[in-house]
Amino acid sequence: MTGERLLRVHINTRGIGLVEHSGPEATRGTWYSLPAEHEEPDVWLSREQAVHAELHPSGSAAQVLRSWSSGTVLPEYVEHDEPADRPSARDRGAAVVIRDGRMLAIAYAPQKGGHFMPGGGVEQGETPEEAAIRELHEETGLRGTVQRKLATVYNRGRHEHYFLVEATGTTSPAESLDLYPGEVLTWIDIAALPTTAIWPRRLAWRIAYWHRAGWPSRPAVLEDSLESGLTECAW
Repeated sequence: MTGERLLRVHINTRGIGLVEHSGPEATRGTWYSLPAEHEEPDVWLSREQAVHAELHPSGSAAQVLRSWSSGTVLPEYVEHDEPADRPSARDRGAAVVIRDGRMLAIAYAPQKGGHFMPGGGVEQGETPEEAAIRELHEETGLRGTVQRKLATVYNRGRHEHYFLVEATGTTSPAESLDLYPGEVLTWIDIAALPTTAIWPRRLAWRIAYWHRAGWPSRPAVLEDSLESGLTECAW
């Protein structure tokens, strides 16, 4: 690792030390970065504040938050890692549908376990929003309208875009849907999302928090990977 690619990890009793940035509310607003090797932090956030803030570079921030939240030894430095700077191997659009305090999900086949949110690859000429609505209909039978973007999740070279969707109609029988053998539709109580095995983990528990505390004014930016599993997550 070269020095210019190193970021310093400042964590003590005050929280995590970051550099605060501001921009027009119409673009990004307030966001934070991990300090460069010889840069001093100008703001300190508690862990609870940090996990709800927009932190960059997102890959490096994920490494720090994972270690901090799990109580493992924190590195003194991390390498600069920003997945947004790398070309997307594949874009995915996905729908977050909530009705009567429950979120719609698709359960993987029993031998695989866990759940995921309806969605799929963005086809040529589509936007991620259009892909989310199309995939929602193909995988559930519901029609939908995008209300807001909730998050971009960087997953092993893929850029995944998640949208809060207002859906109409009723779900269709599994045999008439574009699902893999063994996959079924299910509604999960919002309060159970933090402890339910559902991808993406770093987004699922935030949906429960946002549903209670209010939807974010700007989409979250998260790095996550199925390789990290579907275990309980609060970071």
